[in-house]
Amino acid sequence: MENSLPDPTYQAEFYADVAIKRALAWVVDAIVIAVMTLLILPLTAFTGLFFLPLLVLTVSFVYRTFTLAGRSATWGMRLFAIEFRTHRGQRFDLPTAALHTLGYTVTISTLLPQIVSAALMLTGARGQGLTDLVLGSVAINRAART
Repeated sequence: MENSLPDPTYQAEFYADVAIKRALAWVVDAIVIAVMTLLILPLTAFTGLFFLPLLVLTVSFVYRTFTLAGRSATWGMRLFAIEFRTHRGQRFDLPTAALHTLGYTVTISTLLPQIVSAALMLTGARGQGLTDLVLGSVAINRAART
């Protein structure tokens, strides 16, 4: 199977500043998820306060999965002009988006995987986190894609 991802040595523009853009996009996405959760709370007659962590987790999972499946980027990622690609260079479909979101959720659930994932993003040639390495996905600059 041929790998059609951009080469980080010869096509470095695809990966330039992606790690910092991912961090900034994460902040935007966290704010969006918080606002969505606050908007949902009245719909639960505020009983959602009793299971708020589960509600936030659910909103986050649904938001990330469907935005990644829609255009291969969350709203935060779109703001910073980055998007995910599969190991074949294609945009995420719904199953890939769900798997990536599941991997992300597992990774952020404990401190050590978070640290390892962040370190990999900062030091790897393609800036891949743990979930990206498992799935073979990468985040690239949208403006650089061909």
